[in-house]
Amino acid sequence: MLQRSLIPALLSGSVLAANIPRSPAASLDARAFVSGNWGLTQPGTTGVSAMQLAVTSESTAIILDKVEHNPLTVNGHIAWASELNFNTNQVRPLNPLSNTWCATGSFLGNGTLVSSGGNPIVITGWSYSKCQNGLQAIRLFTPCTDGRCDIFEDPARLHLTSNRWYPSSVRIDDGSVIIYGGSTFGGFENGASGNNPSYEFFPPKNINGFNGVEIPSPFLSDTLNANHFPILIMLPDGDIFVAANQKAMLFNWRTNTETRLPGIPNGVRVSSPYSAGAVLLPLTPENNYTPEVMICGGSTVSDTANPSSLSSQTPASAQCSRMVLTQAGIAAGWSVETMPQARVMPELILLPDGRILIINGAQTGVAGYGNVGDQVGSSNADNPAFSPVLYDPSAARESRFSATGLSSTIPRIYHSTASLTPNGSILVAGSNPNDDVQTRKYATEYRFEYFSPPYLFQPRPTYTGLPATVGYNAVFSLSVSLPAGGTNVSVALIDLGFATHGVHMDHRFLKLKSTLSADKKTLSVTGPPSATHYPPGPAYLYVVTDAGVPSFGHKTLIGTGAGPTVDEAAMTNNAQNNSAFASSVPSPTAGEGANVATAVIPAP
Repeated sequence: MLQRSLIPALLSGSVLAANIPRSPAASLDARAFVSGNWGLTQPGTTGVSAMQLAVTSESTAIILDKVEHNPLTVNGHIAWASELNFNTNQVRPLNPLSNTWCATGSFLGNGTLVSSGGNPIVITGWSYSKCQNGLQAIRLFTPCTDGRCDIFEDPARLHLTSNRWYPSSVRIDDGSVIIYGGSTFGGFENGASGNNPSYEFFPPKNINGFNGVEIPSPFLSDTLNANHFPILIMLPDGDIFVAANQKAMLFNWRTNTETRLPGIPNGVRVSSPYSAGAVLLPLTPENNYTPEVMICGGSTVSDTANPSSLSSQTPASAQCSRMVLTQAGIAAGWSVETMPQARVMPELILLPDGRILIINGAQTGVAGYGNVGDQVGSSNADNPAFSPVLYDPSAARESRFSATGLSSTIPRIYHSTASLTPNGSILVAGSNPNDDVQTRKYATEYRFEYFSPPYLFQPRPTYTGLPATVGYNAVFSLSVSLPAGGTNVSVALIDLGFATHGVHMDHRFLKLKSTLSADKKTLSVTGPPSATHYPPGPAYLYVVTDAGVPSFGHKTLIGTGAGPTVDEAAMTNNAQNNSAFASSVPSPTAGEGANVATAVIPAP
């Protein structure tokens, strides 16, 4: 834990300092990576445009859109959610009750996905009898293997404390979720009139004098006007790293304490609509699990200018900034590097071999649509970044970026998403800078792609024996089969996260301690050191050879597999303080997922 009394004196020097200590990522043992050609396939369509994306099992992902005139239907009406099957590349429609537009998502400790926030219904020409205002929505989705699970909503009982449009979320060490920030109504930027400078827990908590109700956050007032979808990262000491606009802080949720950090260097804004990508670099035993964050891309345009004075042709930022979140690292400030290509709305994906893929986004303009003076169609951005690049955090500073040699032909700008899959490929989908479905330039995009790193074309290790749950510091054994010539392996535990608007909620990489037997057939593995190193919840475990080739990532639950504690009194107080909202919405009917959520929220 940092000595907080020392931090205010460190805030003046935010740009690269000459005496930056050695990065913990650079202390890793030398790593080998597979070279060669990448693969790219476009095997199907998602039925709804993939504004939000989360892998939910070894063979499925959930895709959430806004309510618009999608080709997929469910229960006799337009669908705005679907489940993609990786094995068949087919989708089945899902049936949320409320508009999921601009919501966030995180998984609970038992593996249930919580989708929160959203939007009212805004398009015309369709009967909305099956859709409700999503601004205060809580939606639950528990993955299944029989193709029968659906999104569960009970708006009269489960809902947010207040409207949240463009919030973020993070799973914490008790397996519950913090839902943070957003606006009370939509707009290009946040502003004082619509700001929701608060956070809340799901399930609700009685904490710091707030019994199930929203808790103020000064940081969210100080970061106007550009603090939509703030960056949230759980750290090994239990604090949460938060960045929005040009500011950053450490947040202690147990004491409701905010400790400011050096600001983002060189005037770059990093949250929507000037969106950057962010990631916690891999936590490993070799670097003593020392946290280091990296934020790439964004924009330096003014957040007080009239949006119509902004341009889709203004260059985005090429800046990547890293900071070690220790006392010495904060004193040194941000270390600044330059990407090969400027990007706004990039996505940063942790690969099993320890590298980071920077993908999607645009080279000019800003996020959103219908705002700047020279829109392309309706898009506020132009010049898509078609070619992903790789970043090796452990390499020498001058050789960290490398080309993939791969380019897509599909623009992936506003409302696009990407995620690592259990197979080790990268699923890329979405892009829709439009009010409703459009076919003009920067059209509503339904095609999805798999980007396949060179390691997928090599003989791969396999393993069996992964427990359904893995306890903290628990030792378990895997039966492994290594490719010919394999001499050693490591174990990468990855939270694949929840992706939307370039932000990847909960995405993290934790290397586990492991020992390979002399006959190379048994791997002894030790679970995560604590719930702050890896909060209880879903994880995908990859066994990676010393040549940089990963196995398939099988799924487990870290912790006991139980859901977070439900404080009924806090839930009741939450409902009583939102009685006007609760009385205005119906409860679910049979067949709309009413059997899904009882493991998390007990019946009244």
